[in-house]
Amino acid sequence: MSYKIAISSGKGGTGKTTVSINLFYELQNHFKGKVTLVDCDVEEPNDLHFLLNAKETTSENISQLIPVINTDACTFCRKCTEYCEFNAIVVIPNAEFAEVNPNLCHSCGACSFACEYGAINEVEHNIGRASFFNIGDKANFSEGRLKVGSAMQTMLIGKLKKLVSDENEVFIFDSPPGTSCPVVETMNDADYVVLVTEPTPFGLHDLNLMVNLLNELSINYGVVVNKAGLGNRDIYQYLTSKNITLLGEIPFSKTYASNYSMGQLQQNKPSEIEFAYTKTVDALLKEIQ
Repeated sequence: MSYKIAISSGKGGTGKTTVSINLFYELQNHFKGKVTLVDCDVEEPNDLHFLLNAKETTSENISQLIPVINTDACTFCRKCTEYCEFNAIVVIPNAEFAEVNPNLCHSCGACSFACEYGAINEVEHNIGRASFFNIGDKANFSEGRLKVGSAMQTMLIGKLKKLVSDENEVFIFDSPPGTSCPVVETMNDADYVVLVTEPTPFGLHDLNLMVNLLNELSINYGVVVNKAGLGNRDIYQYLTSKNITLLGEIPFSKTYASNYSMGQLQQNKPSEIEFAYTKTVDALLKEIQ
């Protein structure tokens, strides 16, 4: 049986990727089965740059089905446009023009269902790529990369998650920042969400947005305060007032930030950072077990 943990943050730049990778390595010491990290930030995937000994095993293009209208068979009745919830179809009867905009289409199939004349066929349209990596005996890594110009982030994330094997014991989904549809797609089937924030006014504002979202989704969650020691104490008062679990505090460290900037997230890790993540994982395990 697999267990899925999503790492999310309402605000970009809080250290979500840093926390994801550190939890990925720490959790490998606590489970007999494999731990898999999945980079779901498909517009800007960067987890791979910080992983040691990652060897690519397979990769594949990810496509969506886009309807194509055969104007020789089309009667230009516009029924397909009435069924399309995304305004992806333009039909101009007087000009005998009918076309689907692939950037707006969500491949729901409603237009094909609506057409009574067999004028619509579906063809594959590339939206990105999924790559899979092995990192030793106990760890795997997967990432999605959105095709430049595509707006199908949410669809790519959903397809990437379906391609990941369920035989692993623990999955860590590194989510995009914010509270938009790609974030919801990343978290929607998670067993637990780790919210990464920072002790600043912006951090508190966007954390509150994430808390409201997760309460709506009825998903259990806890908070990691990154860059602890900066800013103010307002975020701790908020957690107390909302009775939200504080999983851990990762202290701000110029040395660690310097290592991060050089892609050396796991090398020469300061002892206080190592200790903070050990305590955080202990608290997380108590929550999920």
